[in-house]
Amino acid sequence: MIQTIRTDSSHPDFIELVKFLDADLAERDGTDNAFYAQFNKIDHIKYAVVAYEDGQPVGCGAIKEHGPNAMEIKRMYTTPEGRGKGVATRVLTELEAWAAELSCEKCVLETGKKQPEAIELYKKNGYRIIPNYGQYAGIENSVCFEKVVR
Repeated sequence: MIQTIRTDSSHPDFIELVKFLDADLAERDGTDNAFYAQFNKIDHIKYAVVAYEDGQPVGCGAIKEHGPNAMEIKRMYTTPEGRGKGVATRVLTELEAWAAELSCEKCVLETGKKQPEAIELYKKNGYRIIPNYGQYAGIENSVCFEKVVR
């Protein structure tokens, strides 16, 4: 059974999972990784979720403020052992619920075209593609999404 906890970016299991995420992204994005890495720091993230299966951390994600009525989904990752079990959907659902509790109307996010499983996850969970926002505007490898959460 998958269980989640709400925490922040100082949680040791969150930090460890993000290290695996960063290694995966470095491999996928190659020379583009330096551009993306600058936006993926985890210092001072107040809202993070860690998922566990049988007491072992298997997934994570976070939200951070993005304008007055929105949260940005960040640092989504599922370990290879946790994939195919609904871990990412469980983390995403918890993040969306948390955003709604914080009076946000929507969640936005960016993912890369080299992450087709992430793109499918977001589509499956009701996210729609939007024009690339902020630092991702004009970036060919980026795909941005949004979903109304309340």
